[in-house]
Amino acid sequence: MAAKLMAFAGSTRAGSYNQRLVDIASRHAREAGADVTEIRLKDFALPLYDEDLEASAFPEKAHELRALFIAHDGFLIASPEYNGGVTSVLKNAIDWASRPLPGEPMSALTAFRGKVAGVMSASISPFGGLRGIIQLRHILGTIQTLAATENILVPLASKAFDGDALVDPMPAQLLPVMVRRVVQLATALSPRLNS
Repeated sequence: MAAKLMAFAGSTRAGSYNQRLVDIASRHAREAGADVTEIRLKDFALPLYDEDLEASAFPEKAHELRALFIAHDGFLIASPEYNGGVTSVLKNAIDWASRPLPGEPMSALTAFRGKVAGVMSASISPFGGLRGIIQLRHILGTIQTLAATENILVPLASKAFDGDALVDPMPAQLLPVMVRRVVQLATALSPRLNS
């Protein structure tokens, strides 16, 4: 059995640099032996997280997204930086997926606990989305997901891609290294693969 990774971008924009980046990471993960599910957060159209809405009418799309997180051993996440932080669509998806089902303790974090994530960012700025990645690492740590040690940052993203190819040499070299680490960690940590 192979490690199961879910890959997605924290951007819903058509032509997103971060979607291109996570698509490349997905190819590397398959080459490393992982089973990869690629999703688009746009397909879930979640309302803003609201505790009253959670109690009265937990969105069906939030259940679907939560189930996908639960079914995977790890994640590949590419997110741009908006105003120095993660995108609202990414934070909202994590907030909904982290909620416990009736009867589960608040601390269960079933969709995230003990899993691994590879984080990356492409940005038109010269900093490559570093501030957003730092915030994403903090969020993942809070929900008990281990972030692989490498940061993949693609600065000046408008010049870093040639179509769907990443041509900036530094992130292009580091990306497969990070992805292999995610696959290795997901394989080692997965109860499904080690029972």
